[in-house]
Amino acid sequence: MSGTQRHTEPLDVHLIAVRDGAAGPEVLLSRRAGNVYAPGCWHLVSGHLDGPRENMVTALAREAREESGVVVDPADVRAAVTVHHRSPTGGARIGVCFATDLAPLETVPTHGDSQPRYLRWDEAADALYVIDFERPEEGPPVRDFVRLSDAWHGRPDLFQAVMDGYGRRFTPEEEAQLTVLSVLDAGSGISHGTAHGDPELVKHGLRTLSRLRTAQRP
Repeated sequence: MSGTQRHTEPLDVHLIAVRDGAAGPEVLLSRRAGNVYAPGCWHLVSGHLDGPRENMVTALAREAREESGVVVDPADVRAAVTVHHRSPTGGARIGVCFATDLAPLETVPTHGDSQPRYLRWDEAADALYVIDFERPEEGPPVRDFVRLSDAWHGRPDLFQAVMDGYGRRFTPEEEAQLTVLSVLDAGSGISHGTAHGDPELVKHGLRTLSRLRTAQRP
């Protein structure tokens, strides 16, 4: 063995998640944000190992859930490619890429803008009505719970009533979808409310993000 220093490059794991879409194969990408390397750029879901005892596949599944809300079964992950490269700043890194196939996204007709103000109770008929079908389109079934989830926060009785109406509890995949859709909706509301002078929309978005952070979700 020579006396030269051994390599000690940082190790990154990357997920190549592919599913069949209507127009052909689709690859999951995330946009880097914050005080990180290459902010604003699109990239595969990726991250680092947490400590010396976490293996690469476990780290990959954790990063996928934390960064994108996608639930990855480690048993469904396969090795794809390993890249030893240097960043523009000159530092060497090792990137290990894994691939997995995502199931096609289940879609159903959804309202797209369900809010408590759209609900009307008919005392005579003892029935609840939903009005103002403004943004109907195909989407995950939990899409219509995005705006309503703020109403049941802190009210387990209301949440149970919603689950009773839905017919079952949310699956882990639906929980993840609801979280991701809630974050996107909050960001859109903050942006739109700021641009159009709607402070209530901004407050709703900030309240949603605060609630999700408190719940320790992505």
